[in-house]
Amino acid sequence: MRIEPVHRNREQYRDLLLLADEQWDMVELYLHRGEMFAAYAEDEPRTKADSALVPDRALGCMIVTSEGVDERGLRIAEVKSLAVDPVHQRSGIGRALLEFAAQHAACEYDVLRVGTGDSPLTVPFYEACGFARSHVLPNFFIENYDHPIVEAGVQLKDMVMLERRL
Repeated sequence: MRIEPVHRNREQYRDLLLLADEQWDMVELYLHRGEMFAAYAEDEPRTKADSALVPDRALGCMIVTSEGVDERGLRIAEVKSLAVDPVHQRSGIGRALLEFAAQHAACEYDVLRVGTGDSPLTVPFYEACGFARSHVLPNFFIENYDHPIVEAGVQLKDMVMLERRL
């Protein structure tokens, strides 16, 4: 597998991005604010026209944003919309994308942060990838989404923020 930066046509990754954040107007808030990366099979060719990657063949993707300096004086990078194609989930792609993000951010940042719903699916995944709970944004999903967000049969209310020191 290889991970490549996505410099243009980010909207073409919409289907993947909506797996991680199911309300498009929320994705649009950060879609062009950070760096986007996509994972591809090692043998996946680039298109000939402009050497661009083909979004519908991506195994997964993520956006990494700069969140400035926090109250502790630490420089924060945040992974947003980490998504893996359902066919390829549980095969190490999400973990590989997070490791890539950590290595990529380590030169400029002190902390890599992720935010997720308090779900039995996502929180343990991030903890297994070396992230620890940092703080909670109460009622985030209720106040910011136009419909209930349900994961694993649980309606998400609070956003759990997790951090990993770099």
